[in-house]
Amino acid sequence: MGNKTKGLLALLGVGALAYWKYKNSTPEEKQAVKDKINAAKDNLNKWGNDVKNKANDVASQVQSKVDEAKTKAEDSLS
Repeated sequence: MGNKTKGLLALLGVGALAYWKYKNSTPEEKQAVKDKINAAKDNLNKWGNDVKNKANDVASQVQSKVDEAKTKAEDSLS
């Protein structure tokens, strides 16, 4: 068995164990798991938005530099 297969089986085993534990947990424990998942989702969304905002900032900075350069070039030509 290759390392990838072993890794996949280990991952499946962990997933099955987690599922079994979840199925056998109390409603409070299930809610705690859901809360953790939702918190992780929120953090991921926040992180994604931060990355998007930073990309937009960089893009607009580049755009204004291009416009500036274009204006300077036009000024020097006229």
